[in-house]
Amino acid sequence: MPLEMNREVFITCAVTGSGSTQDRSPHVPRSPKEIAESAIAAAKAGAAVVHCHVRDPETGVPSRDLALYREVTDRIRDAEVDVVLNLTAGMGGDMVFGDTENPLPLQDAGTDMIGASARVAHVAECLPEICTLDCGTMNFAEADYVMTNTPGMLRAMGKMMTDLGVKPEIEAFDTGHLWFAKQLVKEGVLEPNALVQLCMGVPWGAPDDLNTFMAMVNNVPDDWTFSAFSLGRNQMAYAAAAVLAGGNVRVGLEDNLWLGKGELAQNWQLVERAADIVTNMGARVIGPDEVREKLGLVKRAPVAK
Repeated sequence: MPLEMNREVFITCAVTGSGSTQDRSPHVPRSPKEIAESAIAAAKAGAAVVHCHVRDPETGVPSRDLALYREVTDRIRDAEVDVVLNLTAGMGGDMVFGDTENPLPLQDAGTDMIGASARVAHVAECLPEICTLDCGTMNFAEADYVMTNTPGMLRAMGKMMTDLGVKPEIEAFDTGHLWFAKQLVKEGVLEPNALVQLCMGVPWGAPDDLNTFMAMVNNVPDDWTFSAFSLGRNQMAYAAAAVLAGGNVRVGLEDNLWLGKGELAQNWQLVERAADIVTNMGARVIGPDEVREKLGLVKRAPVAK
């Protein structure tokens, strides 16, 4: 992909994530009401897309509860502000092994392995415009577990998403994930005009140095649309880098809790700051209707109750 600055930029807000951040900031939303309100505030600040996980309302622990997804979806769609809804489909592939001498059986605490249909059940129920497809298996530093996405699982989930009319957002944590995503397009599992999120700086995926970032960008086909993000203090730097490299922007509390040194952020503040960066670079922040036109999305009506 040639290096050409993007002049029409959409911002995605990753509202809450599935990391263990719920006790590190009072602004990380837990309940469906809090998640929806934070997403709506982000949309008002300029986010055209909101990317949502759900959490147990009491503990804040990440959840796959279908009722929680349904409530978040209903609240966002019933709001007075328009926004493209992007639900995660990344849960249900966690394997936690025993120690290095006795890796099996898998540990009950933290292991959460379910089938393809179950991993996509909330997508089929809520029919967001976009859902994520983590396009590979990798280690994470946050805990001693493996995020497991086999080729067979990805083919099955990708086909289900495509058949539902929900656009997969390919989550690429390394160049090999892009390689396999291109194979899914070649096989017809995913449609050619693919959407990809370049996930930089997630241990132990692609580091967030600019040389690696450009290697990722250069592996994105010319007719795909990409966004990018990095974690923590590099979040806003990557907002600028993504635009300069021809992409779109993701910010939010899933990836970064801080607005500045010693100052915890809210989602809308991160979106507002990213929008300032985009406009100060001479680009324009586009809204949800323009995103739908760009990505071939169809706006979903509120789910029938």
